[in-house]
Amino acid sequence: MSSPSPLRVGLIGYGLAGSVFHAPLVAATEGLVLDTVVTANEERRAQARAEFPDVRFAGSPEELFDRAAELDLLVIASPNKTHVPLATTALEAGLATVVDKPLAATAAEARALAALAESRGTLLSVFQNRRWDNDFLTVRSLLATGELGEVQRFESRYERWRPQLKGGWRESGAPEEVGGLLYDLGSHVVDQALTLFGPAVRVYAETDMRRPGSETDDDTFLALTHANGVRSHLYVSATTAQLGPRFRVLGSSAGYVKYGLDPQEGALREGRRPQDGTPWGLEPEHLWGRIGSGESPLTGGGRPVPTLPGDYPAYYAAVAEALRTGGTPPVSAYEAAACLDVLEAARHSAATGTTVDLKPTA
Repeated sequence: MSSPSPLRVGLIGYGLAGSVFHAPLVAATEGLVLDTVVTANEERRAQARAEFPDVRFAGSPEELFDRAAELDLLVIASPNKTHVPLATTALEAGLATVVDKPLAATAAEARALAALAESRGTLLSVFQNRRWDNDFLTVRSLLATGELGEVQRFESRYERWRPQLKGGWRESGAPEEVGGLLYDLGSHVVDQALTLFGPAVRVYAETDMRRPGSETDDDTFLALTHANGVRSHLYVSATTAQLGPRFRVLGSSAGYVKYGLDPQEGALREGRRPQDGTPWGLEPEHLWGRIGSGESPLTGGGRPVPTLPGDYPAYYAAVAEALRTGGTPPVSAYEAAACLDVLEAARHSAATGTTVDLKPTA
């Protein structure tokens, strides 16, 4: 019995997101093939051609949409301000679509895209790759086994030490650019918290511009109260001279503390690929987190917990399966909208110095 023809993927954008994450992960997924990359930049075309010799190019999204019938899936990895208009055009053309996070600038826009996808019977998913980080998968496993008891507080940090501005739209203060860490790294830590503990009913946030010349937030803290009573304390920063633990999860029976970032982004940046045949998403034993009670992991207290392998390839494998079977995408637009509800509330909280209550949404 012959295998079905591979699903043809178009990719808009070949900057960091497109070249480091999406193109390699699409290429690593059985049943998907990278067909077309949209970029007018000759240097980026050469970079793409070197890794994917058979890839075609389009100079603009409009050129790609003119031959949308030749594609089965579109991936949007262009700047944030383009996500909504490009996704709208793709969905109206009946083209299944993956959008890099954040899906939109507002939850209302995200829900409008979700409704459009439903009305067209077309898949729409959001790339939240850090649901497949090694440490996050390990935390989910610990919660499933109940080893921590009843979780009371979840602390998550995505911190960097980048005291000098790099420029570009991610650091722009122009509202239409949807820049700043709240919507960048904040999209990750909020999505992870909601995935673990369900909807948030209360949000408090502090945002600061620490670096000289900053136009948008580069040091941000969020406190969420979930409907189930768990409190999440989330930190995203570009100005952290000493990094804290990536996760600290405190329960009624034990706590779990984990330092260090998942290795998959670093491996992808270095040119390693999931299909190379070497172990993927693994980290050395000295980076394993520790679980215990009344002890400091920094002095060897608690028990080391083997970190599960990270698995970014699982995202596009799930997308391919959903396209083949008509099933549910791995991350829905409605989940992205719930994340944006929190980000919008956080922005309002930081601007006004108030706590914002959220109403449950369908």
